[in-house]
Order: sequence, then C-alpha cells, then structure tokens
Amino acid sequence: MLTVAAIKTRAREIGFDLCGICPAAGFPELRFLREWLERGYAGGMASLARTADERSDVRSVLPSARSVIVTATAYNVDRPYSIERHDPGEAAVSRYAWGDDYHEVIGRRLGALLAWMRGQHPEPFDAHAYVDTGPVQERVYAQRAGLGWIGKNTCVINAGIGSWLFLSEIVCSLPLEADQPAFDECGACTLCLEACPTKALVEPRVLDATRCLSYLTIERKGLIPEARRDAIGNHVYGCDVCQEVCPWNRMAARSGPSEWSPRPALDRARLLDLWRRTDAELGAILNGSAMRRVKVAGLRRNLAVALGNSGDASALRAFDDEATGDDTRRDPVVADHVAWARRKLSR
Repeated sequence: MLTVAAIKTRAREIGFDLCGICPAAGFPELRFLREWLERGYAGGMASLARTADERSDVRSVLPSARSVIVTATAYNVDRPYSIERHDPGEAAVSRYAWGDDYHEVIGRRLGALLAWMRGQHPEPFDAHAYVDTGPVQERVYAQRAGLGWIGKNTCVINAGIGSWLFLSEIVCSLPLEADQPAFDECGACTLCLEACPTKALVEPRVLDATRCLSYLTIERKGLIPEARRDAIGNHVYGCDVCQEVCPWNRMAARSGPSEWSPRPALDRARLLDLWRRTDAELGAILNGSAMRRVKVAGLRRNLAVALGNSGDASALRAFDDEATGDDTRRDPVVADHVAWARRKLSR
C-alpha cells in the first residue's frame, strides 16, 4: 500500500531532507512569470519564454497529473561564507557548485524514489521527475507543499534548515493527500535586498536576472557588460550574498561531509592558481560539476574579470604567459576581459 507517510519515510531514507506534497494545480502565484518575462528580467534565458505556457501549470507537461511530490536536499556544508572571508584574491564559487553535480546526484535519488513508488503501487501511474531541468516553477510548488516560503531573496526558506536547498519533484497522476502550504516568515527583514552587490533584487521576491552576478557569470554568454564588471568582484561562478546574509541561514545547522563538500581544487581556491592552470586542468575541475555549464572559456572569462578586480598587480605577469594551441586565453571574449583587467590593474 502506497501512503503519503510511506513516501516521506522512503524519501528520507534515500537522502532527502524534506518531502512534501501539493495538488497539481495552476496556482495564482504561477502567473507572475509572464509579467516577469515582460519586464525583460530573463535577459538571454530565452528558454523561459519558450516554455512559459508549460510553466503556468504542471498539468501542461502531464495532463493526468493530480499531485506534485516536492523534495529538498540541504547543501550547507561546513565552510565559512564568502562575506566572512573578505579576500579579493580568493575565487568565490557559489556553494551549490562546490561538489558533485546536483542534477546527477539528486536525479539518481529521485529515480530511486519513483521506482520504489511504482513497486509499491498495485496499478501503473503516470509520472515525470525533474531536478531543476523541467518546465516547473519549483519554488511555488515547494511552498504549496509546505517545504518553506519564498523569501525576499527569491529562494525557498525552511525555518529549520534555511535556504541552502536543492529542489526536485515528481509530478504524478496519483491523488495524494496534500500538505498545508508554508507561510511567509521574512517579516520586516530586508537584509538580502540591501546586500545584493548589483541591486538585482528590485523588490521583495523579484529578481532582475540581468543584474544578478549568477546570471552574469553563468547564464550570460559572450561579453559581460563593462558597467557590471566592477560589481563582480571575485565571483567566478555565481553569487551567494543574498543567502549568506539571511538570518534563517545563520541559525541553520551545517551539513556534514557529503557529495556537496568542495572538491580540493575549488576549496578556497586562489584566482591566480586557477588562471595559471591549463585548459585541460580546468576542464578536469569542471568535469562532474554543475560548473560545466560555463565551460572552460566561460570560467577563464570570469577569472579575468575577478583578477582585474583583485588589485593584485602580479596578475599582469600571469596574463603575459603565452597561450598555446587551443588555449582559451586566445578566445576573443576572454581576450577582451583580459584587456579590461590589464587596464584596471595598471591604473
């Protein structure tokens, strides 16, 4: 017999920290996506506009859907936050990307949960499983499933374990009993809005992605606008500032050693050390990591900007190292950012 209690118990056994259930419905909050897109906040992320209709209701991707099982996995590993370190020569990498690629790790766990559910249920049922890859507004369903509320920093926050959460879900045709939705507990706090380096949080729960350091260093392809480069600071992949200042994360327990622990090459890595690595070495660092999204050339571009912001004149000598073969230092986009960094370091 497949029960809600059994599903939640099995989810915890597999490794999920939270599991909740909500109806497969077109909740009112889902409609804001259209307005957000019309404001131009998606920037170059054209896939969001292409799939906007599907993202308005999970029944668009699975017409027989009755329930959404939402899971969350904490990745708050035991390392100090970047705002506590204040080291411009250290490469700032978003916490979620330090370890193994969450798409793969959580995908296996979610697949195991779905396989177990099929084995427990006497009849076949329809289901789709997603780990930040499908046309699903995960945060809305997570809040509706009681996992946490959508904070002013746009992240789902759970009162017990904070906002360092990977979300994933199983959309299915089973009529499962739903949990009570979570309610906003941000109160009057605006620390995340005040701390954002580029003021990308234009209002509570509204992010202009085109200003966000995560968008600029990950999603944006080609040249980073010069007007945005100073604000990037030492960020070479993503930004965690709006989560690091959140009081709910100050109270959250740190995760133990796991797949999310930083790989040695990314554990408080130095900008110059990363820049001096060959393309093959950088590729090996990215392999099996969520950072593969930017590829070696994208990482090299971001490193050039961060070195320009570091104030370390020794970076000029590192830039002088001759590129050979298909070294991404020869890439025109990388070269543009290196030239910018040279000018800034030479002032």
